[in-house]
Amino acid sequence: MRLVREPSPGLRERITAGNPDAVARQHALGKRTARERLALLLDDESFTEVEIYRRHQARGMKMSEHAPHTDGVVTGSGTIEGRRVFVYAQDFTIFGGSLGAAHAAKIHKVMDLALAAGAPLIGLNDSGGARIQEGVTALHGYGGIFARHVAASGVIPQIAVVLGPCAGGAAYSPALADFTFMVRGVSQMYLTGPDVVATVTGERVTHDELGGADVHGRRSGVASFVHDDEESCLADVRYLVSLLPSNNLEPAPAAPECGATEDERPALATVVPESPNQPYDMRSVIAELVDDGDFLEVHEGWAGNVICALGRIDGEVVGLVGNQPMVLAGVLDIEASQKAARFVRFCDSFSIPLVTLVDVPGFLPGTSQEYAGVIRHGAKLLYAYCEATVPRIQVIVRKAYGGAYIVMDSRSVGTDLSLAWPTNEIAVMGAEGAVNVLFRKELAASSSPDELRAELVGEYTEQLMHPHYAAERGLVDDVIEPADTRIAVARGLRMLRTKRKRAEQRKHGNVPL
Repeated sequence: MRLVREPSPGLRERITAGNPDAVARQHALGKRTARERLALLLDDESFTEVEIYRRHQARGMKMSEHAPHTDGVVTGSGTIEGRRVFVYAQDFTIFGGSLGAAHAAKIHKVMDLALAAGAPLIGLNDSGGARIQEGVTALHGYGGIFARHVAASGVIPQIAVVLGPCAGGAAYSPALADFTFMVRGVSQMYLTGPDVVATVTGERVTHDELGGADVHGRRSGVASFVHDDEESCLADVRYLVSLLPSNNLEPAPAAPECGATEDERPALATVVPESPNQPYDMRSVIAELVDDGDFLEVHEGWAGNVICALGRIDGEVVGLVGNQPMVLAGVLDIEASQKAARFVRFCDSFSIPLVTLVDVPGFLPGTSQEYAGVIRHGAKLLYAYCEATVPRIQVIVRKAYGGAYIVMDSRSVGTDLSLAWPTNEIAVMGAEGAVNVLFRKELAASSSPDELRAELVGEYTEQLMHPHYAAERGLVDDVIEPADTRIAVARGLRMLRTKRKRAEQRKHGNVPL
């Protein structure tokens, strides 16, 4: 007599194989299935699925006639380079990946497991949005996802990968994640689709024009990374995870030390042009600072006047923020402030030290910036640095003018170690602008204003902008040769490795959002 019922023969295999016709349609769209994506993302044979037999319990609107297993989302856990992660992958071949009560409950479960285990959460989004047939319970499911994103923020890394449509309320999930990946020609993300836009505004746009990968990678700043195909996208997700700690109580995975504290880099001596107004690529400075010249730039296509990147210095993961003279002369503006502030806060949340490379002529002037609230947005970056308790090192490469100098992790806002190259120019403003303000009357009355201006600029530079001016006043710790920058930063990071700073006791601060 059998005491245990046998499972339906081949049921699990049929579930994992999926509907052949639906899989073929997915492939015809140039998209992989949910399980194919997980196979690319995770280490071989590491995935453990949960709730594979889950089905929706909805009735009405003919929902009871079709209740496939998994309910359109594959959930579980696996490893990336041997480190535990939790994942969910929406399955567009089932109900278009739409979210109903059972679908949401599965995502809730895996999010709860990730938080309990202290492991990164990765969501692969490919969904038509809320399942209309399930009404308000679908919306309730989204609310549960968003609440869990917020609860996990700053506790575990959260990564969203958009590999298809992500419309309506679903778009808030990537917005709440720490990093968002998109793929050109595959990903679309928006709150209201082209049809609604056309009805309400009369504007005609395609899905890509409204919410494609390049829109969010270059214009809105919602996408942290943009790729040309799913394979390279998921490979970069793996690379990102290799640079992140599993949670806020563990350090980021370190590589072996590689002698950075004795590693002179002569190439840095030739990076910065002699003319203070000539641009150069700050990425070339970063490449000389980090191990093997290897770093991962975040938001590469958006707010290019500031660079944010993750890399390693002597094996230790660091966050690098640098002004980019190649774009808008490296000025700070609204978008650059938002980009850098969010990155600084992420690094601080997960105890990743910060290295800030400064070459900033100020904030971008103009009515468009002032009217759009550059004061408020600039204050976000100021707040982020002031609040950060991780080891912080500032390197002043060239210009550091006015309020932008203060905001870029100056000594006055709490940087632990301030280093400067001999090319540094730390001042309220550039010499020529200062002379024009201070000696306006004298210049207007002079018979040779150009000669007088040149003389006054020379005096101002010699008296107030010489390389050791800030160091003599304790605002810079050392003036170093460019070739010694990697050595000095690596030694500084080693010195600050055991830094501890308690945050003030409060419910939370009021960030100038």
